[in-house]
Amino acid sequence: MKKLISLVLALVMLVAMAAVGGVAEGFADSYDITVWVPEEIKELTAQQIDTFNNTNQFGIKFNPTIEAVSEAVAADNMVNDVEAGGDIFCFPQDQFARLLRAKALDELTEVFAEKVAAENDANSIAAAKSGDVFYAYPLTSDNGYFMYYDKSVIPEEDIDSLEALIADCEAAQKYFAFELQTSSWYLASFFFGTGCVSEWVTDDDGTFVKVRDTFNSPEGLIAAKGIEKLVKSPFHLSSSKADSFESNAAIVVTGIWDYELAKQILGDNLGVADLPSFTVDGEEYHIGSFKGSKLMGVKPGNDVYRQAAMHFLAQYLTSEECQLQRFELKGWGPSNLADQELDAVKNHPGLAALKAQDPYSVPQGQIHGSWWGIAQVIADDIKLATDEAGLQAALDKYLDKINELFTLDNTALLFVGAWNGWNNADTSKTYYLAPKADGSYVLTLDVPESGYMGGRVVNPGSWDTDKGFAQVTEGADLIKDLGADNPDNNIVFAEPGNYTITWDGEAFTIVKN
Repeated sequence: MKKLISLVLALVMLVAMAAVGGVAEGFADSYDITVWVPEEIKELTAQQIDTFNNTNQFGIKFNPTIEAVSEAVAADNMVNDVEAGGDIFCFPQDQFARLLRAKALDELTEVFAEKVAAENDANSIAAAKSGDVFYAYPLTSDNGYFMYYDKSVIPEEDIDSLEALIADCEAAQKYFAFELQTSSWYLASFFFGTGCVSEWVTDDDGTFVKVRDTFNSPEGLIAAKGIEKLVKSPFHLSSSKADSFESNAAIVVTGIWDYELAKQILGDNLGVADLPSFTVDGEEYHIGSFKGSKLMGVKPGNDVYRQAAMHFLAQYLTSEECQLQRFELKGWGPSNLADQELDAVKNHPGLAALKAQDPYSVPQGQIHGSWWGIAQVIADDIKLATDEAGLQAALDKYLDKINELFTLDNTALLFVGAWNGWNNADTSKTYYLAPKADGSYVLTLDVPESGYMGGRVVNPGSWDTDKGFAQVTEGADLIKDLGADNPDNNIVFAEPGNYTITWDGEAFTIVKN
């Protein structure tokens, strides 16, 4: 591996010199590659690759197969099977750690890394690297949220006050859509607003080893009181979809991706703003938010010329020129510093609201996969609370679950599904494939009747997996073959019942008892 890295470094230095003097002969070749991008930029990406083919100075020609794969699905698919994954793919920042652990990201050599560092904003640069090493190219710097509102319902003078906004919605009998009960990503905003943190630390292998989390604190209790104001309103809606405006909403908290739809629905009545403040015990707290980036990765490989060629393409696809094209066509917020200074970008109402929210936002770092499920129930527990002790109990419950993550037996396997509420931190032995002396893992499981009688085999506290449907060799007649509709390699049972599942290190055997 060290020899390969040294060869790549030498090759890239050669390319750097060739950029001045002419074409590096080794690159003058045609390459078949698979590129995964979201559906909305599939056609544009094809045009951009065609431009690269016609303008690059190295004689590189790509024959791309461009597939519409959303960022989150791309990350799941890469983790499940790196070899079968896209050669170049897009993914959200929060998937970086698991992709790194799965060895799905090719390291950027010095020439490429320096260009990324020089041309992009600080948040997206931090998102693209582990320690001092870059493993991805910033694609956007707009993965945050702000407030859309209907100006025919919400007075301009009320947009800075959560309490006034709730009152306006209740008076008009219209919904305040803020996804607090079904998304930790949005729920965390109140805690960030009072100064709370949830900062996760990994070792060199990307394994989470500790966390500094202050959600259960006096400041966290203040945040809980702010959340309580909204979730107990009869007109709160746990949604982050702009189409909620078509279902009687007057306010929707969501991101730049919904700007065009919100504009289409509300027209001249569309208002956008940063998030409001809430008041507890006479003190005002501005609601915070997560702020992140979307990234582009290159899959590792052994052909150094092909790898370097793909890095040149990824660099181009995330360049000033291509980011601007995505902004102009789809309104994606650039991470490129030069693009950010353009009047068209600065004056875009949605991006302007996101920028106004920036001082209250928290860069989205690497977060333990189980955190999203653990934190999500806080708002439900707050809604059920009848007094301050109930609010505190919700935070105590949350902290207990966080602490449990670091006591899990990571040598075991966990079968997560409807039968345990999709809880990948469940410490009940009922769902462990317990390791036996011969190295196999065995679980006897009751599968209840449900709309989706499937599950995912993971290490406790993780969503990463390389074991599932494709590895079932005996008992395949007991499970469903969902084909392309099963990107997570889940095991989905054909009918409810009691099953014994055995993993022998290479394959699953499933027996119905």
